[in-house]
Amino acid sequence: MSKIICSAAIRGAHKIVDMAEEKYEEALKKHGPEHEVAFPNTAYYLPIIYSILGAPVKQLGDMREIFQECRKLLPATVSEHLWLPYLAPALDAGMATFFAEEMYEAICYYIDEPDFYAKTEDPTGDRIWLGAADDVIFRKRGVEFVDGTAPGFAAILGAPAADPETAGKIALELQEKNLYIFMHDQTDGISMPDLLAKQKVQIGWSTRLVPFGPTYTSAVFAIGFACRVALAFGGIKPGDFRGNLIYNKDRTFAFVVAFGPVSDEWYANAAGAINWGFPTISDWDIPQVLPTGICTYEHVVSQVPHDEIVQRAIEVRGLKVTVSKIDIPTSYGPAFEGERVRKDDLHLECGGGRSLGVELLVSRDMDEVQDGLVTVEGPEITEVEEGAKLPLAILAEVAGRQMQSDFEPILERQFHHLINYAQGIMHIGQRNIMWLRVSKAAIEKGFKFEHIGRILHGKLHQDFGAIVDKIQVKIYTEESRVKEIIEMAKDIYRARDDRLGSMTDESEDIFYSCTLCQSFAPSHVCVITPERVGMCGAYNWLDGKASYEINPTGPNQPITKGELIDANLGQWTGINEFVKKASRGNVERVSAYSLMIDPMTACGCFECVATMLPTCNGIMIVNRDYMGMTPSGMKFSTTAGMVGGGQVTPGFLGVSKHYICSRKFVKAEGGLKRVVWMPRILKEELRDRLQERAEEEGVPDLVEMIADDEVAITEDEVLRYIKEKGHPALDMESIV
Repeated sequence: MSKIICSAAIRGAHKIVDMAEEKYEEALKKHGPEHEVAFPNTAYYLPIIYSILGAPVKQLGDMREIFQECRKLLPATVSEHLWLPYLAPALDAGMATFFAEEMYEAICYYIDEPDFYAKTEDPTGDRIWLGAADDVIFRKRGVEFVDGTAPGFAAILGAPAADPETAGKIALELQEKNLYIFMHDQTDGISMPDLLAKQKVQIGWSTRLVPFGPTYTSAVFAIGFACRVALAFGGIKPGDFRGNLIYNKDRTFAFVVAFGPVSDEWYANAAGAINWGFPTISDWDIPQVLPTGICTYEHVVSQVPHDEIVQRAIEVRGLKVTVSKIDIPTSYGPAFEGERVRKDDLHLECGGGRSLGVELLVSRDMDEVQDGLVTVEGPEITEVEEGAKLPLAILAEVAGRQMQSDFEPILERQFHHLINYAQGIMHIGQRNIMWLRVSKAAIEKGFKFEHIGRILHGKLHQDFGAIVDKIQVKIYTEESRVKEIIEMAKDIYRARDDRLGSMTDESEDIFYSCTLCQSFAPSHVCVITPERVGMCGAYNWLDGKASYEINPTGPNQPITKGELIDANLGQWTGINEFVKKASRGNVERVSAYSLMIDPMTACGCFECVATMLPTCNGIMIVNRDYMGMTPSGMKFSTTAGMVGGGQVTPGFLGVSKHYICSRKFVKAEGGLKRVVWMPRILKEELRDRLQERAEEEGVPDLVEMIADDEVAITEDEVLRYIKEKGHPALDMESIV
């Protein structure tokens, strides 16, 4: 490895450790060793330190040993007259750098500047820097790393000179490659978010352009994110540093892009990133490290022109990016899905209560569909004035030899994200509550209703080509025609709902597996039944069936139930045999209906966690959107750590919101009547379905008997509340 780079990295590491330790001593003197330090709302403490050393840093006093470890890792500065093998010492220096920076940032968070970072998904007001992702954001975004919609991330240091146009082009190219962009530090006082703001580019987690922090020390937020991926989804244990580093090298495709002069401190951070297999690509004239070794290919590549830097970075990291070109005038890809079209940017909106709106997909006979036909009946986007509101009906008609009516709602649900992938277009909702907003910027580029049809035609062919042979799209913006489509759609929606509602686990001999998350949690296997939706909430039994038809070798495989072992637990011979094989022998049995006996494994993408409250003889449920403490004494992020990574933990279960209202929900433990606590936000979201189930169970007041965070936070408070209400769980058999 280059002597110049290694020498600079070691010098930089010494400076950073000295700086962090000085801040630590000041904080210790002022606040004492028991003062709390942490990143917000995370079960992973300081995640790099926790991942690599297994040490949970909770208080200032806990940092003393970590600084001692930093000093052990720090090599002596390199002599000008002595040549040594520099790679290992430089990597150690890089690791010490990250430990020190993480402690430095934690002290800033809790002591020096607790309100500096926005601590939200997107910038708020004048606060553009977001700081470390909390576990709610992390797990929400982690799903995209699991399902492949986000193949990796670019950690950007500095900015490409004082050039907003170049910054915008680089950011857009990275977005079009579906990558996340983590932004840190400045070049000559100018940051990447500053330049993007001048281009009126939306930044934040919702657009994958994440401004982590204004200094190089914020690089630990990106590396910490990668560490948590391994812990939460990969089943890597805290302290298994080798497992964490190898996991990230092989599965988390990340790289560093450095703009401008490279300081000793930047070299130290680059050396740290190499430990994880993340190379550095720079536009500056610095030495290169071209031989392979820790990284998949080169370690440091320099003097790359701005118009080539994204492609070169992807090549060096060994990242395989699939980009599908759709013939529309705006950029297109998952990175734009979270983009918002705000009032000041709005040209046109349809539906959403502002006007009538509906979207529908139906199957037709082959001779009734002309593939590629897109028609618009009524005013086009370009024919209306700014601020207009139009009624809108989108009718997609498909035909295919393998197409079935059961697949219609699955394809129809794709409208939401497929339309949202267009830059400058915002789509919310589905069916007859859809809402579409089109920005001025999209209009200026020539976007029309016709292009919505082009998107649906191209992407449905691309994603569902195994079952769809022909697609035509009809778009209506005349109110009379929109009303006709709405009436037709309501009849179809009703028939679909009746069909799905009539299906039970007993009525079907085939269930479906989902191993989509095995790339992150190798021992996890999800079993999807008609009455148990996948714990992520995204896949039901019909989705599994359609997925298998589309891709017979994919993650959704049919499982013949086999002989019934226990109807109460939900165990069958065929299911157990499949799970044992698919989990590589790590899981031998699984109960579809039990929290306590052989509960189903999880990756980390579940919507909620159910866990027992033994004193109350019941079960509590917490959803990932709830950030407060629960009666279990743990926040969501901590309970999630008990079930993620493919582990089996009796008493803890990852579940979807839909499954909570299923007749098969923890049937072995007594079902819904066992639930004694859930957050108010979750109770209100599910209230109608919970009430329906409560009446089925013969306890019409059950929903009000279930405590929530407004009346109880501790288990003792829950017990008092449910005794007062006469909750049925108190009279049930012991849950333990």
